[in-house]
Amino acid sequence: MDNIVESLNNAYQDFVAAAANVLEAKEVAGAQKTIATDAALENFKQKWELFRVACDQAEEFVESVKQRIGSECLVDEATGSPAGKSGQSTGLPPISAVRLEQMSKAVRWLVIELQHGSGSAAVSANSHPSAPFDARFTEDATQ
Repeated sequence: MDNIVESLNNAYQDFVAAAANVLEAKEVAGAQKTIATDAALENFKQKWELFRVACDQAEEFVESVKQRIGSECLVDEATGSPAGKSGQSTGLPPISAVRLEQMSKAVRWLVIELQHGSGSAAVSANSHPSAPFDARFTEDATQ
């Protein structure tokens, strides 16, 4: 994480310096278009793109951490793990982590198929090999 923050900070500093260079070049040129102003603008454009890439990488990292934390919390809640709980209970029986993963995959496949406009999303999600039928759970038997 420190590397991502450092990369983002460096890209930002370079971007700000490039912006300052553009302003200085324009001031020196008297607002006329010159080779120096063009070079400063090109450098500014490059630094802007590098800053955007650094921002995108930081955003991807944050999203992956959010997903990991969310998944861990979901598994803890579903399996009845006492981590972070102080005697609180939802009143729901815990389910296995394997079962939770099966349901999660089924939902992901449904989302993917719905995004692609498939009308057979519900049928194929139940028959997809990543979400096999499990007779131990009554909600599977009713599908």
